[in-house]
Amino acid sequence: MKENQLLKRQNKVITLANLISLLRAISAIPIIYTLAYPEYSGITALLILFAVLSDALDGYFARQAGEITYLGKWLDPIADFIVIISIMMYLVMNNLFPYWFFYFYLIRHIIIAALSIYCMNYGYMILKSNWWGKWATGISVLGVFLHIFNFDALPWLKDLSIYVALILLIISFFLYLKEFYKSIKLNYAKSNF
Repeated sequence: MKENQLLKRQNKVITLANLISLLRAISAIPIIYTLAYPEYSGITALLILFAVLSDALDGYFARQAGEITYLGKWLDPIADFIVIISIMMYLVMNNLFPYWFFYFYLIRHIIIAALSIYCMNYGYMILKSNWWGKWATGISVLGVFLHIFNFDALPWLKDLSIYVALILLIISFFLYLKEFYKSIKLNYAKSNF
């Protein structure tokens, strides 16, 4: 009976945590809009703060309510990706952000998503985020934030945050690849016996 209840909870779609993640993804629209108008910089900062806080809150509420769902495991990182990549793209299109980082970030996520879908499709595994990836996302957000709002007192922090994020993204990428390889190899070996 307990296992059946757990499965039902993991298959839930409408949960507070999932709604928070969805709102974070949608917040990309007003963030981009306010970025186009410098007089709205305070609103932009508040919207970005909401996005950052919602990333912590969705996981907190999911754990507190015992509603860690399969959809939530996908929706949370997708919401992060939508917000971050949308803002990066806007900044790149306006020559305010390094295009090479944008393309690296985009390609890395496409590869991870494709391998995740492959593994999930064959029932090999459902990818879980790792701490390297969480830190990489956090430092990437800091880098984006510093490219939106200039802090003249710490001009070196803008570039440093991008390079630290790059290193963390590379480390987490190889850790994800290792997980995919182990899962595919293990399941391939099982299917041959």
